[in-house]
Amino acid sequence: MKLNDIKPAAGAKTSKVRVGRGIGSGLGKTAGRGHKGQHARKGGYHKLGFEGGQMPIQRRLPKRGFNSPLAGLTAEVRLSELEKMKATEIDLATLKAEGVVSASAQTAKIIKSGALSRKLALKGVLVTKGAREAITAAGGSID
Repeated sequence: MKLNDIKPAAGAKTSKVRVGRGIGSGLGKTAGRGHKGQHARKGGYHKLGFEGGQMPIQRRLPKRGFNSPLAGLTAEVRLSELEKMKATEIDLATLKAEGVVSASAQTAKIIKSGALSRKLALKGVLVTKGAREAITAAGGSID
């Protein structure tokens, strides 16, 4: 076998049917569209989701859920991440500077995940109940 001998299987490549080219073609006059109706007309077809006038499924089903626009603005910070930080006085600016939270975060919340063994001073960040206990037990303060 040579590259110049390779051909598609017999009947695999068929020429495009030219509709509306006379009765001899088999698809003349109405060009396979039938008589009258929406599909016989030029540009006549329904929009996406249209069900012939019946109430579409996307309108029959109830709305569910809620996507908060503020969800991405609050960042969660673990106690284990605070343990790794070099700073002892922690606020939102220092969290952003060390790359613990994203630059777009507007608030940060400390959650109890991991252990904290050193003294920290927190200012202007939210703290969960469990994290508050862990920080004060390590000798830290929360403002």
